[in-house]
Amino acid sequence: MSEPVTYRLEGRIALVTIDNQPVNALSHAVREGLDGAITRFAGDDAAEALLLTGAGRVFLGGADITEFGKPPRAPSLPDVITAIEGLEKPVIAAIHGVALGGGLEVALGAHYRLAMPGTSLGLPEVKLGILPGAGGTQRAPRLVGVAAALDMITSGTPIGPEKALEIGLIDRIGSGDDPAAAGLAYAEELLAAGAQARPVGALPMPQDAPELFEARRAALEKSARGEIAPLTALDAVRAATRLPIGEGLEEERRLFQQLLDSPQRAGMIHAFFNDRKVAKLPEIAGVAPRDFASVGVIGGGTMGAGIATAALLAGLRVSLVERDADAAERARATIEKNLAAAVKRGKLGQERRDAILSGALDCVTGYEVLGGADVIIEAVFESMDVKKEVFAQIDRVARPGTVLATNTSYLDINEIARATSRPQDVIGLHFFSPAHVMKLLEIVVAGKTAPEVTATAFALGKALGKTCVRAGVCDGFIGNRILSHYRAAADHMVLDGASPYQIDAALRDFGFPMGPYQVADLAGLDIGYMTRQRKADQRHERDRYPGWADTLYEMGRLGQKSGRGYYIYDEQSPRGRLDPEVEEIIAAEREAQGIRPRDFTDEEIVERYMAAMVNEGARVVDEGIAQRPLDVDVTLLYGYGFPRHRGGPMHYADTAGLGVIRDRIQRYAGGDDHFWQVAPLLARLADDQSTFASLNG
Repeated sequence: MSEPVTYRLEGRIALVTIDNQPVNALSHAVREGLDGAITRFAGDDAAEALLLTGAGRVFLGGADITEFGKPPRAPSLPDVITAIEGLEKPVIAAIHGVALGGGLEVALGAHYRLAMPGTSLGLPEVKLGILPGAGGTQRAPRLVGVAAALDMITSGTPIGPEKALEIGLIDRIGSGDDPAAAGLAYAEELLAAGAQARPVGALPMPQDAPELFEARRAALEKSARGEIAPLTALDAVRAATRLPIGEGLEEERRLFQQLLDSPQRAGMIHAFFNDRKVAKLPEIAGVAPRDFASVGVIGGGTMGAGIATAALLAGLRVSLVERDADAAERARATIEKNLAAAVKRGKLGQERRDAILSGALDCVTGYEVLGGADVIIEAVFESMDVKKEVFAQIDRVARPGTVLATNTSYLDINEIARATSRPQDVIGLHFFSPAHVMKLLEIVVAGKTAPEVTATAFALGKALGKTCVRAGVCDGFIGNRILSHYRAAADHMVLDGASPYQIDAALRDFGFPMGPYQVADLAGLDIGYMTRQRKADQRHERDRYPGWADTLYEMGRLGQKSGRGYYIYDEQSPRGRLDPEVEEIIAAEREAQGIRPRDFTDEEIVERYMAAMVNEGARVVDEGIAQRPLDVDVTLLYGYGFPRHRGGPMHYADTAGLGVIRDRIQRYAGGDDHFWQVAPLLARLADDQSTFASLNG
């Protein structure tokens, strides 16, 4: 096995190359190799400067994730970086690809930094529930100033080389496509100019800015929704304005360790690993997906236009079919608006947008255009009869081997597949609205879906930039099935005396971006009404019914789109304000059902809501609708606003203790033993003192 760090002389420059593929992670072997190279360079009289480079596609990708949770091994990364910074001869970092986390911190330990075009530089540790722990919070403010350092560190968002040069994070943007060659040329230039070592840690402490820190803290308290890492990172950056470098590094390490030991870090690391595991499925291991370059979309409403936009942004050709010319033109206008927004956000260049609209998109009225599509996605009205009629038409025009997908949110995909002569080609692709923005894609595998069709769906989802979760066929699949259960728990609490506004506030404090009644207003109360009507024949006589929700719908209160739902939306309160009339309507419903209201604490609201979510999640796993608990976690994280720092509902349950969750449900059953029944899987795991995580292998 080759050494992960090599040292060789290029004239008077020591070229040190890190080669730990695929991303040059800073493993123990790499740290040892760097430590040895530093010592060798310090004693090498023939070497007047040191150039740090990375082999392959990236400079340094950060910490080695395989070492997460294991005891640290010397040399530590902070010690290696301090040793680099302390060298008396100049050290240059030639950065390409990515320099993230520890990778950028290594570059900050160098005395000069060159970055190649297209490089991504960032300190994303807050997204893992920690902070830069190898000098990033102390060196970055000294180099780029407090404001720019806070932008990078508290958001975790990477920047490009142009922005990095503007703020002073790097000294030069390289040219060509060979970072080592560009770095060697820069090093020779520096030596010719008599450049000396220039340690970042020796730069003056940045000036404290109390008003800036106070404003950033207030903004973070609002946006972080309970996450402690961004606020702790802010404290670490402020330490750079008050402490010399040595003491600042010690304070950074103390705060880093504090976060490392927190449950939030465990939750975010759990989510991080799940993102990488969720698409690894035995049923498609080694299965080649079908080729796809063109996508047909049927239906040009909000969802269909969003799906088409996502496909166009991924470089695919799209043919969108609508019922008439006016509808097709409206669909095109919606897509043009979506693409314009992507240009405004910097996600798409104007020239690329123009090329898409002139050559990659057709909005038409006839099904025949779909004959050349590799994948056809139906996104029409949520009606079984309508969808079966559409699939019969697709079956008529699609060529053999075309993947036939439905975007249904609830309906039985096996029944839809039977409307075709090729059920093996039918699969569910449940996008979330807006489809070109939302990350989650539930891939619903029907009973006769061929493995290569499943593999193609995952490949398509990846091309579209989605986080894909495999689901089985049932009413609502993974996400909406679980949603219906925990939303029912919220409605029961409202019937029993809680205010919908108290419930929303308690769940926002828990970390959700919105409470369930705010979500209802956003989606539209007509959606909830139609869902209840669709399920009317499935209603059990002991089901507790939220009649007030029907009353709001019948009053024309449809949520944000009508200006009133649970909240009032107007110029005074564009984000919504409380409406006493809603409380009166709910009070009348309680009286009609003979319910004497009681008080709820915020803690009880959260515990009941989460118990319902976890319990139904356990049923979904036990029935094989979700293959693993991690699939439930990823679905709720990416599609339903579950707070990432809590890892997902199944991880939350493991943290709280499955026995605790079981006991709560058994206690709640004293008031309603129809709704509150412990799921068999939860009972088994709790009895065995086991965890949901034990099933994620």
